[in-house]
Amino acid sequence: MTDVLDDLETRGLVAHSTDRDALAAELAAGPITFYVGFDPTAPSLHVGNLLQLLTARRLQLAGNRPLLLVGGSTGLIGDPKESGERVMNTKETVAEWVDRIREQVSRFVDLEGDHAGTLVNNLDWTAGLSTIDFLRDIGKHFPVNRMLARDVVSSRLESGISYTEFSYVLLQSLDYLELHRRHGCVLQTGGSDQWGNITAGVELVRRADGHRVHALATPLITKADGSKFGKTEAGTVWLDPELTSPYAFYQSWIQAEDSKVGEYLKQFTFVPVDEIDALMAEHAEKPQLRAAQRRLAAEVTEIVHGRAEVEAAELASVALFGRGELADLPEATLAAALTEAGAVDLAAADGPTVTDALTATGLVASRSEARRAVADGGAYVNNQRVDDPDQLLSDTQLLHGSWAVLRRGKRAVSGVRLT
Repeated sequence: MTDVLDDLETRGLVAHSTDRDALAAELAAGPITFYVGFDPTAPSLHVGNLLQLLTARRLQLAGNRPLLLVGGSTGLIGDPKESGERVMNTKETVAEWVDRIREQVSRFVDLEGDHAGTLVNNLDWTAGLSTIDFLRDIGKHFPVNRMLARDVVSSRLESGISYTEFSYVLLQSLDYLELHRRHGCVLQTGGSDQWGNITAGVELVRRADGHRVHALATPLITKADGSKFGKTEAGTVWLDPELTSPYAFYQSWIQAEDSKVGEYLKQFTFVPVDEIDALMAEHAEKPQLRAAQRRLAAEVTEIVHGRAEVEAAELASVALFGRGELADLPEATLAAALTEAGAVDLAAADGPTVTDALTATGLVASRSEARRAVADGGAYVNNQRVDDPDQLLSDTQLLHGSWAVLRRGKRAVSGVRLT
């Protein structure tokens, strides 16, 4: 069990820990019970949350027992953020999101067996808690001067912070205390941006019960320019396939920068580190093959969406550029791929031509340019070269009855859907 801590460090997954040696000793004497929490501030978790789920999975595979907390009460308030006050969602909305996220997190750990994970909701111990009891039993352990010194609070003092968000740290700390009392939990994990909240929980357990517990935080995952990882031009990369299609999810990993792909492989996959090092040595010799990115995208997409979606995404990636059979693509994958490529809807009743379609998608700047592309042999519909700029799309073999893949040259791809 002590090997898991070494593995986490080797993979660059330990940014902070309260006492590394004490935690190693606790793990050696294990198994231990640990927890990680997620607030339902959206209908789905995202790539940033995925790192926490995979860290929980690593600890469970080493023989430890995970508690996955979905914050039915903390989600009603929201952790303070530096940009300003959160908009509070209705209780009904938060309850719905709790159910959705509980289903999501349950797929990443085993809920049966000797080291079975447990799903918990902090609304269970806060719903019946009176204000007086909360202030007497919890609030008394939090010096206001220390709360004011927290980075996110100090940054908001001038612009303003509500008492609600100011007090969020008390609720999250209460989670650790309750899980320690109810389940014997001795470790909380989370992102480094939560370090203040996490260590406050450690301190509350010490003050309230006199017990020593531990904390471990993973680093903030960034792109090469220092910007937050998990954002694309289309927005947040969600784990819910209805919000981010498996194809778009796969593509977000394919686009990993050469300077970061090795880190992501270690942090987001279960590929052995020595195998990753060997892959990165090959990648350094032939980066244009993007073998590391393709392995990363395949591994993470399989973890989140399953092997079938990996195969569909890989097929789409080659088929759109004429190196695979478009007709073999499931409609959902084709639609997702063309949406990512900027597909547009055209009315079938208008009898759109190839020229109309090339212009509408932006693959060419004008109708005259579309005609030149066709004349030069550089225009394709469903990977078939087009000779007539006035050919009707309805005369072509549409995919799934309504889709057409348009390509100009070898690399510029888009599409239309006839409605």
